Amino acid sequence: MSAKVDLYNTAYSNYELDVYRRVRIETYGEDLGQTSWVTAEESSRIPELLELTPDSFVLEIGTGSGRYALRIAERIGCRILGFDINPHGVRNANQLAQSNNLGSLARFDECDVSKGLGFPDNTFDAAFSNDVMTHIPGRPAVLRELFRVLKPGGRLLFSDGLVIGGILSHEEIAARSSIGYYAFSPPGENERLLQAAGFQLISATDTTKAAAEIARRWREARNRSKNKEELIAAEGQDNFDGLQRFLACAYQLTSEKRLLRVVYLARKQAH
Repeated sequence: MSAKVDLYNTAYSNYELDVYRRVRIETYGEDLGQTSWVTAEESSRIPELLELTPDSFVLEIGTGSGRYALRIAERIGCRILGFDINPHGVRNANQLAQSNNLGSLARFDECDVSKGLGFPDNTFDAAFSNDVMTHIPGRPAVLRELFRVLKPGGRLLFSDGLVIGGILSHEEIAARSSIGYYAFSPPGENERLLQAAGFQLISATDTTKAAAEIARRWREARNRSKNKEELIAAEGQDNFDGLQRFLACAYQLTSEKRLLRVVYLARKQAH
């Protein structure tokens, strides 16, 4: 069995270290504080898919370092609330909001969304979650909560990088799950859960090939000699090695399409 390794605490608590910035740029082509499988092209399309305007109030589930939410707030001029369970990420996100004079548009709170969202019905115009739903227990209840807090006509976008596409061994499941809680889903299950929660599915887009490429580039960027030396100093040898095994496994399973990544876009129908 693979030992548990720490991705998120190291990524967010060391956010300002130059080596992490270099790795993000080498992996994604830009630095948005990413720890996901979202390409730059995909991230640029999300505001359009969600039909965001300056009047929108947007919810992000799993905001991480906050950089992507802040980009949306700055470019669109909309208000955005980001939730994350990681205190390092939330603290970093709020600091970035203040230092970029975006505190009036963007706020970030520590929240376990599996326990509910705590907002009145019909609060948000849109919601999104990049590669985070797999970490949250009780997906049917989370989707029902998202449906409840969205306004009629509001859109939801989320990605699932753990849709089962082929045979997986228990060793592979353990390695792919080594950084925390993960829920694997069979094909068609997210579509079923969205419908059961009341959503109308607009699209389900397979982005597995792009996810595999990110996993490959991320692992290679971390393994370059200068980056590797600095990352081991920040993370420790065991954690560095564990994250490299995780990324190698993610690449193998997605490149062989035994695990698929799918982006779902749905709408709360107006009555």
